[in-house]
Amino acid sequence: MNADGSGLRRLTRNPANDFDPTLSSDGSMVAFRSERDGNNEVYVMRADGSGERILTEGYHNEGPTWAPNGRVIMFFRDPGGNAGPALYTVDVTGRNEQMLKTPSYASDPAWSPLLQ
Repeated sequence: MNADGSGLRRLTRNPANDFDPTLSSDGSMVAFRSERDGNNEVYVMRADGSGERILTEGYHNEGPTWAPNGRVIMFFRDPGGNAGPALYTVDVTGRNEQMLKTPSYASDPAWSPLLQ
């Protein structure tokens, strides 16, 4: 949609639920989570709705958020059991997924500006 709320347009057209859309810093890409196969997984697409693809696979991947450079997405995964939720990053190709070490369980990631 436009900044004033006009021009609303649907981007996804599947029977599953899609959640948590977040726009990249340059406005060219959207990351979101979806329940398409019964799991919550992170997807990306161009802002016009084209080029949709899955970035993460597994159970309970949520809260995608873009790095300021627009090339990396942080999200959290809760595999269930005693492992608890943890933060992960993945680049926009989906090939470079890494778990971030935190002192305890972690969820709902957000980026902050670099400190000088």
